Order: sequence, then C-alpha cells, then structure tokens
Amino acid sequence: QVQLVESGGGLVQAGGSLRLSCAASGRVFRISAMGWYRQAPGKQRESVASIIIGGSTNIADSVKGRFTISRDGAKNTVFLQMVSLKPEDTAVYYCNAATVDDLGRRNQYWGQGTQVAVSS
Repeated sequence: QVQLVESGGGLVQAGGSLRLSCAASGRVFRISAMGWYRQAPGKQRESVASIIIGGSTNIADSVKGRFTISRDGAKNTVFLQMVSLKPEDTAVYYCNAATVDDLGRRNQYWGQGTQVAVSS
C-alpha cells in the first residue's frame, strides 16, 4: 500500500503561481512512476504531468512551458510547479503513484486531491 498526501492548492489570480506537493509513504520502493492529474467540474480527469522514477518526465500540451514536475527522492515527494496560471487551470489536482510488485502486478494509488482555483 502507498499513501499519498497532497498540499499546496489554493486561490490565485490569473498569472500567478502555485506549487503543489505530494508526499508518498508506505511501500514507496514499489513506486515506478508518479504524476499529477486534474479534474475540472463537469469534465473528465486528465493527466497533467508525470515522472518515471529514475527516468523521464512528461507534460501535457495544455500546460507545457508553464508547469514543471520534479521529485525529491530522499523525501519521496513529487512537486508540480505551476506558473502563469490561467482560469482554465481551475480544477481539483490529484497525485497519482503507479507501483509494480515482484510478480509484475501493477497498481495505482491516488491522493485525496487539492483544489486549485484561478480567478480572472
């Protein structure tokens, strides 16, 4: 089991910045990748950014150049730095962790979500 706790959301004006944090605990050695998703009211959850442990990152086109994902391995924490925020970035942001066990079985874990609201 992996537990994820997000923090850092809030209300910000358009053009502002926020940094989200996601701290993982539990069987963190099983984590193969972590990422951020978001879900706006009435819309499907979408991937925003992801990072493969020991590997590459991926950023959605809609936020490329404005959002950056990074990781502090020692603290098992992933960050999402968001700058030049737009009202359309308003959503609940969820942290996600993908795990693989010794038998190759995959699982996913989600945080509770943190609200980001961008006013125009």
